[in-house]
Amino acid sequence: MPITNLPKSVAVILINWNSYEYTHNCIQSLYEMEFQDFDIILVDNGSKDGSDKKLIKDFPNIIFLKIIDNIGFTGSNNLALNYCINREYKYSMLLNNDTIVEPDFLKILYDYINIHPEVAAVQPKIYFEHDRNLLWNAGSYFNHWTGQSYTEGYNKRITLNSEKLKEVDWITGCGLLVRTELLKTSGLLDESLFMYYEDVDLSFRIKESGLKLMYVPDSIIYHIAGAAYKAKKKTKEGIVNPIVHYHNARNQIWMIKQYLNPLQKIIAFTCTFAYFSAVLVYFLLRWRIVKFKTYVKAVKDGIKGKMTRKYKFDPSV
Repeated sequence: MPITNLPKSVAVILINWNSYEYTHNCIQSLYEMEFQDFDIILVDNGSKDGSDKKLIKDFPNIIFLKIIDNIGFTGSNNLALNYCINREYKYSMLLNNDTIVEPDFLKILYDYINIHPEVAAVQPKIYFEHDRNLLWNAGSYFNHWTGQSYTEGYNKRITLNSEKLKEVDWITGCGLLVRTELLKTSGLLDESLFMYYEDVDLSFRIKESGLKLMYVPDSIIYHIAGAAYKAKKKTKEGIVNPIVHYHNARNQIWMIKQYLNPLQKIIAFTCTFAYFSAVLVYFLLRWRIVKFKTYVKAVKDGIKGKMTRKYKFDPSV
């Protein structure tokens, strides 16, 4: 599929961070799509393994943005989103680089949102790549009494609800198609979050416009899940990087502080700290001291700190 320098209707944003194979395979699947009215914007988020140079060589027609140091999922996506707004793409698509897409996935999303002006953003149905019959996300929700975000059908086969077109509480940044113009008022991803819960926060701000967020099950992608922060070999600390636990725990506390009313906060913090205590006990029992210390720091930083709300549109990009 030829890609020109002229803006298309959709900008598909991918973030690469030391993950040549995942990004290469994702781009290759995008090239095989039926829908052609899109540009690929690849942001290299401070890769040190030479994957950025390999990808430019393999795909010279993509739009490439380079960042010297890792500024997180939020900062790297915001660079691309600012680019999209300034160049007036009608829609912007956040897509994890460790995904493979079905040939019709973007056409289905585009056709739906294009004829539903009451809808701000849409997401596809997402399966695990290692088992394409196993759901990863069939709609995303948030419980204001427990402070927990959760997804429909996780780690299950097809369910009745997974096949329904439906309104959701938030849309995962793994695959999010949004009206670009709307981001001028809702703002972009909050960079203080760095990664995790940034899509929940953005979704809540988008919904303040009065528009809907929709799950479109006929559109399908496959997700490796957590590829960037999983070790190739298991160590005494496990395979998941401690940074994942840090941002998940800290950012969950920040979301509770930001979006829940006083009564909801009391109940949510009770549930959340009970869960955190269980996690800490687990780390001690497995003698994962680095993760234990990281988790304690995350809880302290979550209690003391707060979201900076750094997400404004930058017209200079």
